[in-house]
Amino acid sequence: MKAGRIFDSWAILAYAYDEPAADQVENLLVEATRLKNAWISSMNLGEVWYSLARRKSREMANQQLTVLAEIGLECVDIDWPTVLQAADYKSRHKISYADAFAAALAKQRNAELVTGDREFQALESEIKIHWL
Repeated sequence: MKAGRIFDSWAILAYAYDEPAADQVENLLVEATRLKNAWISSMNLGEVWYSLARRKSREMANQQLTVLAEIGLECVDIDWPTVLQAADYKSRHKISYADAFAAALAKQRNAELVTGDREFQALESEIKIHWL
């Protein structure tokens, strides 16, 4: 599989909330989707949805998912090998379970993980990270 970019929930929420990293995330999304290699795990997209629904509204969460799909961000369903890789990361590092799925997908696809979440520092020797 071709290398690309995995977007974790931290990056997508920064974009959705127009936080300081939003423009950088948007540029990375546009570039990666143009090349058809921008992905997010279904676990992380679920995290984005519930975060937006809690902080804003369910309608806003649904609208944001529509925008991301229209941009071309591909949601990757979680399979058993991904679950095992994520569980391995979670067992060895102090990261959230959802973050472990983003890292597992980055590892499997040999893609760089786009994030500003410092929990991923523990995985810098195992996956490529594009720090925001």
